[in-house]
Amino acid sequence: MEDYLHLEISMPRFFYFLRGVRRKIRLKKYRSMSLSDIMRRDAALFEKQIGRTLDWHDLRSYNEKLQWEKIFNQNSLKTRLADKYLVREWVADKIGEEYLVPLLGVWDDAKEIDFDKLPESFVLKTNCASGDVIIVKNKSELSAKDIVRIRCKLHFYLNYDWGYQTFERHYSDIRPRVIAEKLLPADDTDVPDYKFTCFDGKPFCCRVDIGRYHNHRRNTYDLQWKLQSWNAGLYNNTEYPFPKPRNFERMVELASVLAEGFPQVRIDFYNFEGKIYFGEVTFTSASGFEPIVPESMDYELGEKWHADCLVPSGY
Repeated sequence: MEDYLHLEISMPRFFYFLRGVRRKIRLKKYRSMSLSDIMRRDAALFEKQIGRTLDWHDLRSYNEKLQWEKIFNQNSLKTRLADKYLVREWVADKIGEEYLVPLLGVWDDAKEIDFDKLPESFVLKTNCASGDVIIVKNKSELSAKDIVRIRCKLHFYLNYDWGYQTFERHYSDIRPRVIAEKLLPADDTDVPDYKFTCFDGKPFCCRVDIGRYHNHRRNTYDLQWKLQSWNAGLYNNTEYPFPKPRNFERMVELASVLAEGFPQVRIDFYNFEGKIYFGEVTFTSASGFEPIVPESMDYELGEKWHADCLVPSGY
């Protein structure tokens, strides 16, 4: 078992119990908050993370508009596409099942996972959270204690309302499940993650995350695969020229199909040895709390978001 996986699941059950109690207290507080309370709290988080005061009545930058997106633009389609299980049917209808990572199982409860029926390598995660991915490369190396800890971690995230954490409210309506997927082949840097930021159904740029579990680097490219001088998040570029995938143009086409009809959305893919796999649909990238450097690019991206992001009168 990889060291980074062991660290992910090495916390004892009591650790998850304490986190669960803390989560329930926060969730109760969140559910009692008025919309005005949510707006004030979100603005405080925005100022802490981005370093600017949020003016709800003058939303101009990309990250500012993401605050409006997650709090005011609520609909059932967003919830369906944010659900990592339900989105699969939508993607299959749009671009075909061949772009889906093979599904190995789905369960409502972590206790229902039958590890004996899973292959030697696989990925476990919930359909409703982030940061909960468990990568198993060698099942035979899992001890009974490891399996208990995996179940505890997944149970915690199944009961973790991601919608209240940073007010991405469309996540709160997802029916929590655990899913198992085939582990994609990768080298020591993990499978690169290609994230297309799209406006009005058209990809604008491609962010590539490399080595997420080892030495996380991020490059941002235009659609001609020219490395950009700006980046999202406080990540360094790779120390070497990152190769353009030979089917990059096909990924752009697929992103265009999936982004159709949305003023703003992020479409993610994996790409390994010429095989493209769908990753996820994201409407509120990093909850709008990831600094864009330089700051001027945050406003330039905001100008490309043409939908009116207007707060209802009275707020």
